Formats: sequence, C-alpha cells, structure tokens
Amino acid sequence: MMKLRYISSSPFVRKVLAVAIETGLEDRIEKVLTQPLDPATDLGIVNPLGKVPALETEGGEVLYDSRVICEYLDSLHDGIRLFPASGGARWTALRHQALADGILDAAVTRRYEEAYRPSEFCWKDWVERQNNKISLALDAFDEEADGFGNTVTIGHITLGCALGYLDFRYHADGWLASRPALADWWYRFSTRPSMAKTEPADSPAK
Repeated sequence: MMKLRYISSSPFVRKVLAVAIETGLEDRIEKVLTQPLDPATDLGIVNPLGKVPALETEGGEVLYDSRVICEYLDSLHDGIRLFPASGGARWTALRHQALADGILDAAVTRRYEEAYRPSEFCWKDWVERQNNKISLALDAFDEEADGFGNTVTIGHITLGCALGYLDFRYHADGWLASRPALADWWYRFSTRPSMAKTEPADSPAK
C-alpha cells in the first residue's frame, strides 16, 4: 500500500489524487492527513521541504513533488499514458503541465500573502503580479482550448486542478468570464470522476 501525505485543500494533492483515479490506482493509496504548518508535524522527515504531497511507495521510497509523483503513478498501470512517451504529444502535455503548475504557484502565493500575512503588511503589488501571471496563462490556454478535444493528459489534469483552485479560492474574480473556449472545456472536464471526486475542501494549510 502506498501512503500519500495530503491536505484536502492543496491543488497539488488534488492533482495526484486525480491521476490515481484516472489510472485506476486509487485503492492502492492510503491517505495520511498532514498539516504542513503544524509546528509538531513530522513532514520534514518525509519531505525535507516540508510540503505535501509526498508519496511513500510500496517499496518504501519517498517521492515528491506532484510532477514526480504523478509520473510515477502513470508508470504503474497498463492503460493509455497521461504522460505521452515521446514526440510532440509528450512535449505539449509537459508544456501544459508547466503552465498550469505556474498558475497554481501564483494562486497559492497570492493565497499565502493575503491569508497569512498581517493585512497592514500585505504587498498589493506582489499580489497583482501573481494575478497578471495567472491572467496571461489563462489567455494562452483559452487560445488552445478548442483543440483539447476529449483527450486526457497530465497537462489537462493539471489545468483542471488549477481552474478548480481559482474557482475555489477566487470565484468572485470571474477568471473565465472573458475566456469562453476555456470555460466551455472546463465545465465539461470538471464532470469527470477524477475531478468530481477530488473537489477541494477548506483547510488552514493552503
């Protein structure tokens, strides 16, 4: 049995759980609730960076971060790979993953700035810089969304988690209102079991 250190609100954990569902590995993973900001946590022993997700494999090896864990899980099944093996499809999937991970990095950075820094010290220009990164990345995805079709790669899963996190934390910002192609894809993709079963819940750590 694999063991996954997780918190329910982390979009990077959601990405791992979605991959586990897509690859049929969900029942082989035991989830271990871990609060990274708890001073008493032992997470640093598992992952020196003190972050979730971290996965202990059935062989006892520990893997982190979400990109590494997801590719590892994708190596354990016999279905269609979420990480294409080679060629243009592979580089497109990895590019999409990188861009969607960038959205998540910016959104989580904004979350920490606004939720955990005392309001009088909140750096508004820094928040706006993160918003600008998100906006440009969403514009790029909107231009490509009509070509996504019904395929599922690690890029699509990461993008789904990114859009879900924006909706979860910053719904009022209306990120998809001016991006109809991306919005249409997201509303369809969000009905997949891997998305529906991993919708985020609030937690003090992300």
